[in-house]
Amino acid sequence: MNRAGGVIAWTLVALHALALCLGLFGLLIAMPHPELFAGNAAATAFYARAMNDTGGTAMFLGALAMIAFGLWQLGPRRTLIFFLAATIISATAELTGTKTGWPFGGYEYTNFLGPKLLGRVPAAIPLSWFYMGFAALILASAITRNRLWWSIVLGTWLLVTWDLVLDPSMAAPNLQYIHFWIWHETGPYFGMPLRNLAGWFGTGLAFIAAGRLAWNEAEAPRVPVAIPYAVYAINIVWSMILSVAAGMWPTAVAAILVSLVPAAFAFTGARRTRA
Repeated sequence: MNRAGGVIAWTLVALHALALCLGLFGLLIAMPHPELFAGNAAATAFYARAMNDTGGTAMFLGALAMIAFGLWQLGPRRTLIFFLAATIISATAELTGTKTGWPFGGYEYTNFLGPKLLGRVPAAIPLSWFYMGFAALILASAITRNRLWWSIVLGTWLLVTWDLVLDPSMAAPNLQYIHFWIWHETGPYFGMPLRNLAGWFGTGLAFIAAGRLAWNEAEAPRVPVAIPYAVYAINIVWSMILSVAAGMWPTAVAAILVSLVPAAFAFTGARRTRA
């Protein structure tokens, strides 16, 4: 049973990575260079469909990967609790944000990420909050050796550092043809308002704390961190590649220093805990 759970989870991680890679190919090669496929109707149709579907599909697969991991290592109760906390709180924040501009600032989603909740927020977005928040919490728990509040705060930090590279790349002025959302106000962080980062921290802290505290356990079970780190790193690197393509290489460097390297300490923490 344990072996089967691991195979399923790793398979979903691989499919998640594949969908993100296909999306990058479409975003950075197919879309800016339609002449490459002009003579092949089948290829044109394939990449048109891929561009419409891979964004939401990648998020769906990422969520499935972390659900599979959670069921395998943490059990259905903990996994369901965190899933509900993450998706409900993040969807509420996003719906409020796209309506009022609070807490992230004024913005709206384009149609790149598929069907939208209430016509405003892609249904896949709360799933991305869930799987990255879940991965961040598990990594933070290993790093902090299961200290409850430290793991919640560090998990929130790891989630917010993803946004440091994600947001600039997803709405980069240099990549106007692939905007996933559009800002209606500007700010000092690559054209984005600083309250976006504050909104990310508040939203992440709210659902990570709610989901973790609802487990009603001072210490979470000790679990392997390879799959959470793989999911976390895949998404960070994806955003880094898009940022470099947009000429925003400082965000990619920052992602290595404040996201990938700190999160990697989870492997050391996991070994210390087992010892």
